[in-house]
Amino acid sequence: MKYLFTLFTAFIAVNIISAQEIIEEEVIDSITPVETIKSSELVKASDTTNTFIAKKVDGVAAVVGDYIILDSDVDKAYLQLQAQGVNTSEIPRCQLFGKLLEDKLYAHHAIQDSIPVSDAEIRQNIDYQIQQFLQTTNGSMDKLLSIYNKEDEKSLREEMFEINKSNELARKMQAKIVEEVEVTPEEVREFFNKIPKDDRPTFGTELKVAQIVVEPKVTDQEKLRIVDQLKQFRADVLENGASFRSKVVLYSDDKASISTGGKYTLNRKKPRMVKEFRQAAFSLQEGEISDPFETEFGFHIVYCEKIRGQEYDVSHILLIPKVSTDAIKEAKERIDKIRERIVNGDISFADAARESSDEKETKNDGGQLINPETQDYNFELTRMDPELYSQIQNLKDGEISLVQTEKDRTDKLKFKILTVTDRVNEHEADYARDYLKIKEQALNEKKVKAIETWQNEKIMDTYIKISGSHRDCDFASNWLKK
Repeated sequence: MKYLFTLFTAFIAVNIISAQEIIEEEVIDSITPVETIKSSELVKASDTTNTFIAKKVDGVAAVVGDYIILDSDVDKAYLQLQAQGVNTSEIPRCQLFGKLLEDKLYAHHAIQDSIPVSDAEIRQNIDYQIQQFLQTTNGSMDKLLSIYNKEDEKSLREEMFEINKSNELARKMQAKIVEEVEVTPEEVREFFNKIPKDDRPTFGTELKVAQIVVEPKVTDQEKLRIVDQLKQFRADVLENGASFRSKVVLYSDDKASISTGGKYTLNRKKPRMVKEFRQAAFSLQEGEISDPFETEFGFHIVYCEKIRGQEYDVSHILLIPKVSTDAIKEAKERIDKIRERIVNGDISFADAARESSDEKETKNDGGQLINPETQDYNFELTRMDPELYSQIQNLKDGEISLVQTEKDRTDKLKFKILTVTDRVNEHEADYARDYLKIKEQALNEKKVKAIETWQNEKIMDTYIKISGSHRDCDFASNWLKK
């Protein structure tokens, strides 16, 4: 039952004062914590009898520790999945409800274990989510609010905050459960040997890919122009009181952060952003703006808005230097000559990469690409990044591709050539050849068992009440404590 939920409906944190039964008829307002419900929120049945009855807004489907799950939460979870393009016709209602129970169990015990989450990072993630959702509504906030049945953006953000915080607590709790789980070589061997030969997995065609990258050079004059412009922005804000956010909106080349005013939240204990950016940000006091500095993305200035212990709220302006037509022409001629030398046998691809590639991450390794999923050199053909696949799909082993033109996410132009250095055709799992993959499967199995053990223990130790027809579900876990 592993589904990704970008946006759930509201889940409300409450304090269960005593382990009392939650009967089917009990109802609660979908956005009000249990402990704050007062008589003023009841509907008067008769002015003469002065009798009050509860206004039925939403029924309680379950209570898990300090959290409740409402009847409508399951319905809305389906809607959220459908909005993301997920086919929900084959997801049983009980299975989705069970997933909500699991998430709340993790979140409840994350709080009990004092696992920290960053409110600032959650809010930053909400900014990103809203921008993504607005793309599906052609930028219409009103349409987005109607989809999620909210009166205004503030209430939508508040609901998203509770959902995201609960999900982050659950994620961190799961990570804590398995953080020390490891497998020994003997456990890997036992795992593999217990798989019947006819049931052993088949691994698809794999290959290794190397590349040489050449980037057009930016002139020193262009770098000086960019630095001077950033210095002017800095002086205008500090000396004249100009708005840093306005400068971001008007001039920054970091398009992804413009909607938030170039804002990022950094944590000293959790590396984020490149080293040069972190060093500049963490050297600042509140209200200070850094001098211009360079990273692989371009030139920046950083403004420190707020410091909260280990967390820094900063905003930045990124300017990317422009490359001249002559520089582009020179880079193209350079990679053409590199390719010609390799094809003519004057130099090996690996040596040419070490000698001439502008890609720091791969040049010292002969241009070999590392698979980001497996952290080794092997790429499974059917799971390869589509762009990379299109560049190498017709290459024979050892063949050199034609020169490819590519732009990164900051629109920086580069040229590259690629080659396939090794290929292993589809085959049945072999212990020696596929040890790393088998080890990963053995580790995953052990992690699943660790989570199952933890879950079974915590279910018995946690106040849990399932209401109404939900008790008829055939749960995979012992939620009914039978």
